[in-house]
Amino acid sequence: MKKLYSGNEAIARGAYESGVILASAYPGTPSTEILETIVQYSEITSEWAPNEKVALDVAVGGAYAGVRSMAVMKHVGLNVAADSFFYVAMTGAESGLVIVTADDPAMHSSQNEQDNRRYAKFARVPCLEPSDSQEAKDMVGAAFEISERFDTPVLLRITTRIAHSHSPLELGERSTEMDARDPLKFRIDRTKYVMVPGNARKRHPIIEERVTEVSKFAEDFAYNLVEMGDTKLGIITNGIAYQYAKEVFPKASFLRLGMTYPLPPALIRDFAAKVDRLIVVEELDPFLEEEIRLMGIPVEGKSIFPIVGELDSGVVRDCAIRAGLQLVEETASTTPPEGIPSLPQRPPLLCPGCPHRGVFHITNKLKVVVNGDIGCYTLGFLPPLSALHSCGCMGASIGVAHGANKAGTKQKNVAVIGDSTFFHTGMPALLNTAYNKSDTVTIILDNRTTAMTGHQENPATGFTLSGEPTFEVDFEALVRALGIEHVSTVDAYDLDGVEAALRAALAVDGPAVVIAKRACALLPEARKEWMPLEINPEQCNGCGMCFRIGCPAIVRSEEKDAKTGRFLAKIDPLLCTGCEICAQVCPRDAIYFREQMLGKEEK
Repeated sequence: MKKLYSGNEAIARGAYESGVILASAYPGTPSTEILETIVQYSEITSEWAPNEKVALDVAVGGAYAGVRSMAVMKHVGLNVAADSFFYVAMTGAESGLVIVTADDPAMHSSQNEQDNRRYAKFARVPCLEPSDSQEAKDMVGAAFEISERFDTPVLLRITTRIAHSHSPLELGERSTEMDARDPLKFRIDRTKYVMVPGNARKRHPIIEERVTEVSKFAEDFAYNLVEMGDTKLGIITNGIAYQYAKEVFPKASFLRLGMTYPLPPALIRDFAAKVDRLIVVEELDPFLEEEIRLMGIPVEGKSIFPIVGELDSGVVRDCAIRAGLQLVEETASTTPPEGIPSLPQRPPLLCPGCPHRGVFHITNKLKVVVNGDIGCYTLGFLPPLSALHSCGCMGASIGVAHGANKAGTKQKNVAVIGDSTFFHTGMPALLNTAYNKSDTVTIILDNRTTAMTGHQENPATGFTLSGEPTFEVDFEALVRALGIEHVSTVDAYDLDGVEAALRAALAVDGPAVVIAKRACALLPEARKEWMPLEINPEQCNGCGMCFRIGCPAIVRSEEKDAKTGRFLAKIDPLLCTGCEICAQVCPRDAIYFREQMLGKEEK
């Protein structure tokens, strides 16, 4: 039976069919849906971890204990998990271990577009890359077989288009080998699993020999596909780039690599010898191109195709024509038909009712330097708020603010960080501010969920990935335990309360923390309380103060104030949540709930 599955759903299905017992991840676009799908399979123990390193260590523990295990993360998550990735590359495991990395060419939801094939070579770990959903599922099983055959973790690399595109999938049955296992006893092997220098030195030659053996295996790897066509042009490609190249060059000869590290040298040499001109079509880095050149094989790639951003059939076609390549399919065009209007630009904004909006209004009012972090609140950098002055990676805000303070800046730096991000990498940074006596303020934006990636649970929500009730972190107690003495909690919708708390924190000689607490407006429990506001046109004079908070629900009306000639504001009732931040900033007291307006009219 075939069904349409996204690449992420297909990987989850592959984990199920491969007999995976344990899966752990930290949510991050474009990989989030993998664990959200895996949790539907009761045979697999699945969980959100506080960060990607913890997720990988959990999966390593499962593989050490003898069960097939999987860790899932987006591409930059592998940076966080790199320490663990490298040690388990040295140790291997008792059972299969697969690490899924979802790269993000064009940076749809990321701060960079690193190519994680580099990590595979760096750590001497095999890397598999599917070209559609069927292969995404099937390669999970292949990855576990390689992992167990060669005693190595395996990197399964997908990209945004594979993760989110749907294609037909043939479903299979679950392997019951792991389900039927006897109770486990952790096997003790100190030489293999204790990576002190003496043991690590003995393991390194084994790892290098393993790469050679996997390279030989790659020569006959089932997902390396040779399609001989017109030999004027030979194309070596991988992943989603294969789909684009096939569309543009349907008559060319192809070598599609399903294993992109280590490469099969004999297969590549044989293919290259059969074609007149050899090119590589790959997204991001010239990874395959460089490896093939190291074999002494003449090949072209990034001299034709871009090294940045996503490819698509239009990009491949245009670049091919400019390079004078043969066999380009003339009907492949990305020019839209005449008469179809272009879509309007829609810049990303904080949602209506977002509890972060009022915090940024206050930081702007107090003119403080704000070091940002990765999450919904990153959108506070956009006009009209323009409230962030730095933003790098998960957990960086607190360390950057501390560094600026130690550099001698006269202004106090403020760090803003979300609840889930605080657990991810914020706690060590906050501990550092206490330990090194930083004169900074950290604002923890506690919106009761991991909102940016779709409302996943975290240690502050009181529930696990599977919905099981668990403890709920007490932020004040945690922050005090990290050595911060001045801590206060405020309602993020209460602008006066936020301002008073922030002023008090700024006056402290030393580190201070403000916890701005209010549930994300899009959570089901918060949506029940939505009640739209209205603007009284008789009191509004078009001053524009409400526009400065950047709420999409507040728009310019067609009416003008008779005295000032300025356009009045109005509220879209379909978007407004009734958070009242706009009402608190309005200097003319012109914004009410509808019932309040009716009451004032009656009086």
